[in-house]
Amino acid sequence: MKVKDAMHAGVEWVDPGMPIAQVARRMNELDIGAMPVGKDDRLIGMVTDRDIACRAFANGRDVFSLTARDVMSEGVIYCSADEDLNDALRIMESKRVRRLPVINNQKRMVGMLSLGDISHAVSHELSGEVVEAVSAHHH
Repeated sequence: MKVKDAMHAGVEWVDPGMPIAQVARRMNELDIGAMPVGKDDRLIGMVTDRDIACRAFANGRDVFSLTARDVMSEGVIYCSADEDLNDALRIMESKRVRRLPVINNQKRMVGMLSLGDISHAVSHELSGEVVEAVSAHHH
């Protein structure tokens, strides 16, 4: 099975200059824990609910002056739409991430792959192994 067969297609993203309050509101509306950050039609980072909590609030900064760029994680880990789903699983496992942006052959983001998407698409045993590995650092 390919990543494109399991992913959520048509992902939204935010501009790096968007205030984090707006980013958080959009994440809440969409019921998601991570929002891709894009500039000039390229993926440049990800903002997670944890990024907002730890990089904005925990540091005692003026959260209303912060933007997506101020709190986002750079060096985005991603997978390809045509990649084998098992390969994407191994990326998630080794990098300990719960979701991966999905890009096409033109390096454009076309979707998002989450652990939930995978659990519906692969064997219970395999998705369980990945969830265990990804969650290991949270114990």
